[in-house]
Amino acid sequence: MKLLITGGAGFIGSGFIRLLLASPDAPYIINLDKLTYAGNLENLQPVAGHPNYRFVQGDICEARVVDALVQEEKPDAIVHFAAESHVDRSILSPEPVFETNLRGTFTLLEAARAHGTPRFVHISTDEVYGSLSAPHEADETFPLNPSSPYSASKAGSDLLARSYFVTYRIPVIITRASNNYGPYQFPEKLLPLMISNALEGRTLPVYGDGQQVRDWLYVDDHCRAIRSVLEKGREGEIYNIGGSRSLPNLEVVRQIVAATGARETLVQYVQDRPGHDRRYALSSAKLMRETGWAPAVRFEDGLARTIDWYRRNATWVERVKSGEYRQYYARNYENREAAGAPVRSKA
Repeated sequence: MKLLITGGAGFIGSGFIRLLLASPDAPYIINLDKLTYAGNLENLQPVAGHPNYRFVQGDICEARVVDALVQEEKPDAIVHFAAESHVDRSILSPEPVFETNLRGTFTLLEAARAHGTPRFVHISTDEVYGSLSAPHEADETFPLNPSSPYSASKAGSDLLARSYFVTYRIPVIITRASNNYGPYQFPEKLLPLMISNALEGRTLPVYGDGQQVRDWLYVDDHCRAIRSVLEKGREGEIYNIGGSRSLPNLEVVRQIVAATGARETLVQYVQDRPGHDRRYALSSAKLMRETGWAPAVRFEDGLARTIDWYRRNATWVERVKSGEYRQYYARNYENREAAGAPVRSKA
């Protein structure tokens, strides 16, 4: 099998590539990645010399690049990870998320249509369902209710991918996963931000009261789920991928404080972000029933593995937190702290 993977230098995409290339019957993989701030070829160092791996630097929004690559390689499947995936960045600057997440998806779908690609797996997010009140869990029929420019762009790209199946019979499958965590994650998301800051003795900025609930999915479990969908998923279907472990953000931060030995006084409450969804919750029953997949890594075990990885890879963290990241961090967090009105608690 030959796979074209977009965004394979990112957190989840690189994990998927490492998983597949570790197999004795590894497919041939073409990794198309623009290498923006969150794309890092160091994530793929363990497989960089693998004979079944080819890296191509390119933008999924460039139709000529995408079309030429699909025509040249004739992949058996496209697995589409590439996206602008951070909510805070989408709030600060919404244009890139719509350009990449909508136009980029359109460009890939057009190439798949032109060249008859046999399978197209579109990677999406639980955020398209919006905030859910307890005890509801979203299954794949749940209405879309995105709250941020990021989630709106992903909902739009989901609908676009779905339309190509209905209209053109492009063999599209859509996956929607809950919050991922694990090694190699760029430290703008909650867990890597808190872990790296805790290990460095820096402030741990918590939005609002910290009671926003998220379902946590270890990245290796997510990658196994995508492999199951690639092999067993039905064309035209949507599959939710959840970790079956919902926790308030503040509880996650407190677990990180305890596991790293950081001072509890590092926790600092900052003004909540606009439109912050209160609770996400997914049902993965369909995926489990149809493919046999189930999450294997308990949150506490996955968190311990992740903290250990960040401890042992301080130089990786230092490199990715330099330059552009520092500017973003100052713009997003330091300005919130300076704005005042933090919510105090017993954290």
